Amino acid sequence: MDIEPARLGQLNAGVTEAATLTECLAVDFAVLMRAALPEIAADAIAAMQKAAGEGISRRMALAGRLIHERRGMIAVEELRRHVSDTVRGWACFTIGAAEDMPLPARLAAIKPFADDHHFGVREWSWMVVRPHIAADLDNAISLLAAWTGEPSERLRRFASEATRPRGVWCAHLGALRQSPEKALPILEPLRADPAPYVQDSVGNWLNDASKDRPDWVRSLCAQWSAESAIPSTTRICKRALRSIDRKG
Repeated sequence: MDIEPARLGQLNAGVTEAATLTECLAVDFAVLMRAALPEIAADAIAAMQKAAGEGISRRMALAGRLIHERRGMIAVEELRRHVSDTVRGWACFTIGAAEDMPLPARLAAIKPFADDHHFGVREWSWMVVRPHIAADLDNAISLLAAWTGEPSERLRRFASEATRPRGVWCAHLGALRQSPEKALPILEPLRADPAPYVQDSVGNWLNDASKDRPDWVRSLCAQWSAESAIPSTTRICKRALRSIDRKG
């Protein structure tokens, strides 16, 4: 699908948000960085130009590193308010690039982006912190369990999505593939969540787990269905069992 030149110009100037994944992928990061961060050094722009042929995840990570090296964490608040979803995504990766940041502080920093109105920013937010979650899994589960009570469905969904055993476009969490029950402090509070956005994530979480621990997922869904016989739980369990049912 082609993007009209005028529309692409707006995206590259950072004066509008991408409406589709195609538009997200079409943004020229070097042009946008020059517009959004006019004070950044020329070598940063050159680095973005050199990386133009790389995949979007690598370019996002590079942008975050460049911004962190030259502006530090002070840039995050400025970028968080930017019109461009790509620029707000760079802020996520700037948080990810920070070294020696304790996990509670990193999750607190990423929280506004996890609650962003734009789908792309929300996806970048969990991808950025996932390696840090993997490195401190027990602490992460304890911290994210508190997010399951948040009024925002986006934050509740983050708690589930960021800890999926297999996930999408990310490294697997081996500990949760082997012992998915570790994540029950996150999963249990969401088993009857009223938001389809959250239901889909929890169902996908359990479907991930079913690839390694099918009997555990069957047992958990049976328990949930008996204790919470309502449409939201039924929808979660149907999604959770889809791979098992397909094999059966």
